[in-house]
Amino acid sequence: MEAWKVWTASSHPLKQLIHLASSTTRRRTSPRFIVTCCSPPTTATAAGGSRVAGRNRRSSSSSSSSSTSDRDAIRAIRLKKVEELRNKGLEPYAYKWDRTHTANQLQDKYRDLGNGEELNSESDHVSIAGRIVARRAFGKLAFFTLRDDSGTIQLYCEKERLLNEKFEQLKTLVDIGDLLGVSGSIKRTEKGELSVYVNSFAILTKSLLPLPDKYHGLTDVDKRYRQRYVDMIANPEVADIFRKRAKIVSTIRRTVELSGFIEVETPVLQGAAGGAEARPFVTYHNSLGRDLYLRIATELHLKRMLVGGFEKVYELGRIFRNEGISTRHNPEFTTIEMYEAYSDYESMMNMAEEIVTQCALAVCGKLTIDYQGTEICLERPWRRETMHNLVKEATGIDFNELGNDLKVAKEITLRAPGIGHDSKDKSSIEACTSVGHLLNEVFEIVVEPQLLQPTFVLDYPIEISPLAKPHRRHAGLTERFELFICGRELANAFSELTDPMDQRGRLEEQVRQHNEKRAAVVPEPDRAEEKTTKIEDDDAYEVTLDDDFLTALEYGMPPASGMGLGVDRLVMLLTNSASIRDVIAFPVLKVQQ
Repeated sequence: MEAWKVWTASSHPLKQLIHLASSTTRRRTSPRFIVTCCSPPTTATAAGGSRVAGRNRRSSSSSSSSSTSDRDAIRAIRLKKVEELRNKGLEPYAYKWDRTHTANQLQDKYRDLGNGEELNSESDHVSIAGRIVARRAFGKLAFFTLRDDSGTIQLYCEKERLLNEKFEQLKTLVDIGDLLGVSGSIKRTEKGELSVYVNSFAILTKSLLPLPDKYHGLTDVDKRYRQRYVDMIANPEVADIFRKRAKIVSTIRRTVELSGFIEVETPVLQGAAGGAEARPFVTYHNSLGRDLYLRIATELHLKRMLVGGFEKVYELGRIFRNEGISTRHNPEFTTIEMYEAYSDYESMMNMAEEIVTQCALAVCGKLTIDYQGTEICLERPWRRETMHNLVKEATGIDFNELGNDLKVAKEITLRAPGIGHDSKDKSSIEACTSVGHLLNEVFEIVVEPQLLQPTFVLDYPIEISPLAKPHRRHAGLTERFELFICGRELANAFSELTDPMDQRGRLEEQVRQHNEKRAAVVPEPDRAEEKTTKIEDDDAYEVTLDDDFLTALEYGMPPASGMGLGVDRLVMLLTNSASIRDVIAFPVLKVQQ
């Protein structure tokens, strides 16, 4: 208890504490000093005693205000340590460190070393580097836990082994969070902990700010996303997600390239935002004196590559859409889009199965996985069913029998069980402008959430598929599929439309319908003072026709299939992550107040 008083009252707590520990050693057994977390100390009270630091003794009402002052106090102490190191001729921010092994390599190499054994041969002298995440001190002994990119290993530090004042420097100047370089031999303690028996060390980077409490970690969700670097230190499993993401991306590339696809790069800044129906981000190019758009899809430029003679192309990159944020949506996200000449959408179903299963095997090692408590079986082949049949199965409504009478179709739909009870769903149904739109709306409301196991949904209405080829057997439909897993769309693919006149007509109709919606939400100039509609409305942006793409089609594009697959959602699935922000290292967030 006396040691903790010294800790909280001193401006140099570690030095005073070590001094106290060494003096009491002569009297009797030395007090044990353990630091395994970074809960900051509080300042001493003026009432003649000291307020004991610790998360269990701090009142909840003052925790938020005291945490900032504690953080500032710790930063001030550590800045003094930086100054002290430099006064001793030691640079606290090193240029490099020569490592011989990582922590995991040592754990693997010496896994058979027996308890209490030590190896002193020249070949067993090692050099490692990493961040200190825990420490314990017992008089003439100190133990540190060092973590690097591969894992953790213990540092065994003995006063008699370290020259001059190095042991005292280790105990007084090294804090949790510091990056340390260490050289020494290999030892396994009597308790079975593989350790580097330290001969020498150097502080490579002096940490100025305390890490989160070891036992509670970084639990504030918003702070975890804003300070992902701290999140990855405090919660190592978070860093594992991004290692798995990297493996998934490399597996995707390897899988499609083994099938003969070539990776190409297309513009991020585009003169017309095409290839999808989404609100774009708009910027202005000063030298050109024109507006440009961040791409909302890579589709139209990849199709230009097919026109130019490439037969199998893909691009894996970022897409930007100025729309809502949710657990499934981020304004910038990653997709792979691919196009294959002389094939149809059946080919892309096979490719989707191949990509997902190869990624699952690479990351999970199996094809039966758990996602948020639901067992998902990725064994091939996956279910393939038309949108019409799935809607009929779920609601009893056969849209094939409804014809084109939109009014009757809406009445029948609203009478169906489970539809129209929610006011938002009812409004969406009543807003549909065609039977095709209505079919899709019913599918999204009723069917989509139920598609837990991998399912290809086939043959979408032509009204909502302006870039897909008309179905060769069913009028009013297109050769298009979407892949759903766990109630989420994972991929979207077509037999691509290659008729330039048909394509022009569909895109012009899409622009016309959008402009009608836009006119309803953008106020008239003479009613500017009466604005009540937010210009941020999803339909309040301008859509332009990509005439150059239509010109390219007139030169002739081969019959082809194309697919876009969401990489972020695939990573969510294979890492059992509930939110898209868990698989994007630095997601877009609201401005912090």
